[in-house]
Amino acid sequence: MQHPAMKPPLLTAELPGVGGRIRVRVEDFEVEEVPSYEPSGSGDHLYLWIEKRGIAPEFFARTIAQKLGTHPGNVGTAGLKDRHAVTRQWVSVPKECEPNVAKLEGDGIRVLKTGRHTNKLKPGHLRGNRFRILIRDANRDVDVNAILDRIRAQGMPNFYGPQRFGRDGSTLELGLQCLSGKSPKRIRPFLFRFALSAVQSLLFNDTLSRRMRDGLFRTVLQGDVMAKWPLGGMFVAKDVPAEQLRFDAKEIVTAGPMFGKKTYPAEGVAAEREATVLSDNKLSLASFGGFGKLVMGTRRHNLVYLDDLTSAWEENGLRLSFTLPAGSYATVLLAEVMKTDIAEESDPEDDDAEGEQ
Repeated sequence: MQHPAMKPPLLTAELPGVGGRIRVRVEDFEVEEVPSYEPSGSGDHLYLWIEKRGIAPEFFARTIAQKLGTHPGNVGTAGLKDRHAVTRQWVSVPKECEPNVAKLEGDGIRVLKTGRHTNKLKPGHLRGNRFRILIRDANRDVDVNAILDRIRAQGMPNFYGPQRFGRDGSTLELGLQCLSGKSPKRIRPFLFRFALSAVQSLLFNDTLSRRMRDGLFRTVLQGDVMAKWPLGGMFVAKDVPAEQLRFDAKEIVTAGPMFGKKTYPAEGVAAEREATVLSDNKLSLASFGGFGKLVMGTRRHNLVYLDDLTSAWEENGLRLSFTLPAGSYATVLLAEVMKTDIAEESDPEDDDAEGEQ
């Protein structure tokens, strides 16, 4: 299925893109984790700063465990990373694995440094990801700075990328079946959770898409849920002129719904717009009941600011460098710059299952 919100509008739609190709070679796409904390130097957990290339994320923990002689469940990561990329991230294992660390080298894995810490790494223990991406065969006649300047000034729409919904929307379709009680009887718990989350992500995209099409991307509405930027609590906009000033100063951002039974409620005009999104998709808040903690609901920033976004022309094409918060998608920025359909492998893991910042 192809829901319109799977291919949301662009912030720079009228500006020509550079075209080109990504991921021609593994080293064209570099991702480096920005951890929430560094290992303290002592504790029962061994932290490994690992570079990997060409390893499917779903097999990463199993590969590490096999080489170290431990159970996959003992391997901790803050988030899974792309297969067709050079990636660097922290991995935690029990300290008893230390004598076997040398066995990790090879088959696309390098250990760059080690440390000790008091706790196991868990999903979400990261601030974001730093990207270095080469776009080959990019059109050098295009003014890429016009695109990047707008995104620097206005922020990048925080859409979920197309890989979030599975090939041809298959994960989304499964999630809609799960919500309606018509899902296959045998479904792995991981896939069940991921499919439900794909529906939440689709509805977030739909809500933000409508906002952009109505010219409201940078406008605070009465009853909008606002969030402090880059981190902080949420509140409802009641004094709209005052909150608009804070929004324009990049102190706060609007926060869109990840629908669930405990989603921070909007009010007024904003609440009416969100209710319309649900009804147009033949859903209601009640649709998300009965799933325990799987779809509790939360809010996700409608936009993210890329403070370190840079570009440089190289011999083989255009190099983009930037950092994104955890749960935001590089493919959204690439779509703005390239203006081409970006075929991606299916998202391996939900770093950000309910849009938590």
